[in-house]
Amino acid sequence: MEKFYIVRKSLLKIITLTLAEIITRPAISAKKHTPLKEIAFEIFYNFFSGVPVTDDDGRVIGVVTEIDLLKQIRAGQGLKELTANDVMTKSPITVDITASLDDVLNIMIEQNVIRIPVTEGDCLVGIVARRDILRHYPELTG
Repeated sequence: MEKFYIVRKSLLKIITLTLAEIITRPAISAKKHTPLKEIAFEIFYNFFSGVPVTDDDGRVIGVVTEIDLLKQIRAGQGLKELTANDVMTKSPITVDITASLDDVLNIMIEQNVIRIPVTEGDCLVGIVARRDILRHYPELTG
């Protein structure tokens, strides 16, 4: 009985979490002129699945993912010669900091995305990844 109570109490915690409490801040991003080799380095060494691309005002204008890099490698393209602008997905999915976790989960599952740039207004403020949500899931953490 006591174990059930602890799990139940933990489940209540995840329901009340907000997106702002679980996102990764600050978000590492690139500019459209950033060499793809530099982005590949960030993705590989920081265990990211992708990096948002922002304009000079901090607005998300694209995203470069592992898949984008793999497509270039498969095509025999050198990563040194290309920039984020050459391969990024333009107008990527983003969520506002006020979005509910339920909305974020729905987007991740329905659109099959691993991480989503989080914005406040139009500016990038963080990233939410599947693992950020899983990290707060009580059956995994407690």
